[in-house]
Amino acid sequence: MVSAGPFLLDLSLQGRRVVAVGGGAVTARRVRDLLAEGAAIEVVAPTVVAELADLAAAGHVVWTRRRYAGAHDLDGAFLVHTATGDPATDRAVAEDAEARHTFCVNAGDATTGSAQVPARAEVPTPAGDVRVAVHAGGDPRRAATIRNSLVDHLTSGIVDLRGRRPTGGWVALVGAGPGDERLLTRRAATLLAAADVVVTDRLVPQALLARLPESTRVVDVGKSPRHHPVPQGEINRILVEEALRGRGVVRLKGGDPYVLGRGGEERAACEAVGVKVEVVPGVTSAVSVPAAAGIPVTHRGLARGFTVVTGHDELPGLPTGTDHTLVVLMGVGSLRETAAGLVQAGRPSTCPVGIVENGWTPQQRVTLGTLADIADRAERVGVASPAVVVVGDVVTLAHGWAGAARGSAGAVA
Repeated sequence: MVSAGPFLLDLSLQGRRVVAVGGGAVTARRVRDLLAEGAAIEVVAPTVVAELADLAAAGHVVWTRRRYAGAHDLDGAFLVHTATGDPATDRAVAEDAEARHTFCVNAGDATTGSAQVPARAEVPTPAGDVRVAVHAGGDPRRAATIRNSLVDHLTSGIVDLRGRRPTGGWVALVGAGPGDERLLTRRAATLLAAADVVVTDRLVPQALLARLPESTRVVDVGKSPRHHPVPQGEINRILVEEALRGRGVVRLKGGDPYVLGRGGEERAACEAVGVKVEVVPGVTSAVSVPAAAGIPVTHRGLARGFTVVTGHDELPGLPTGTDHTLVVLMGVGSLRETAAGLVQAGRPSTCPVGIVENGWTPQQRVTLGTLADIADRAERVGVASPAVVVVGDVVTLAHGWAGAARGSAGAVA
């Protein structure tokens, strides 16, 4: 006869009695997992570790302060876990559980128990959590390694995680980062793989969209300077209507949805009609794009703080010292006015300025200068959006600053 392995089964322990014999770290770890499943737990042990004592004091578990006294300790239990450190006691608990037809996990010797705990993990998705459980021939380290690999695969964005049963619509406002798909977060990749509809803009890495399942609908609402073919109100309507139809919707935005990205308005529009919303931060271009050119927004001895503004609006009152970094998003069209306004407000005309176009992409280009000449230099080389403008002493740390300071054309590949 072929030796049979364990039968894998997802059990509900909600409200069901579980007895844990032993009060050490192994029991504490298992009790933590069982509480998360809603089990009603009694710990039988003369002494317990601090975590178990705290749980008992808070009323989350019942602690019977004595040694295991026999089969009656298991009365009414659906599951027993024993980890006393004493093989004879653990074996007796397992035998008593078997006589009562109650499943038992013997942490000290899996061969004498009737149940085993797999290496487990959960991947949360709006359509329901995906659970992974791995048995590996009694080798827990091997099982954990395989589990970790499976979780990496499930959160990579290449596995279709969409629900196949109606679970209600949802919206996720997801930041795609500054332009390199490798800077996407794991959570963002997971939600993209679970979405029925992706509402995207022009700054999103196209490789992300190319990997979506063919049946995922992509709605392009991309805006460019002075050209908004889909106004914000219409974008809000699309998100709401798709979610109310029971679909999972990802609003995929370049950078971070909450950094000059109208994400707060989109969230408010969804919540106003009861649509649940998740926000996934992205790597904001305000910090990452300057970094791609070697420019930190703060640096000891050069800048202790920074301000992020949009070039679409009139600049607010800002610190005038060159030791405070100013980052301007969407500021190419108003560059000349911005530079003049900063000088008029008190910044020296010699203050360094850097413009980083298409950050984190093969087309990245950096133009360097000062408030006095940056507009002319940008015009000469044809600077265009998307670009981030950085003003302040930190620009002197940019790759190629030495050449710009000597009066070169100012454009650095």
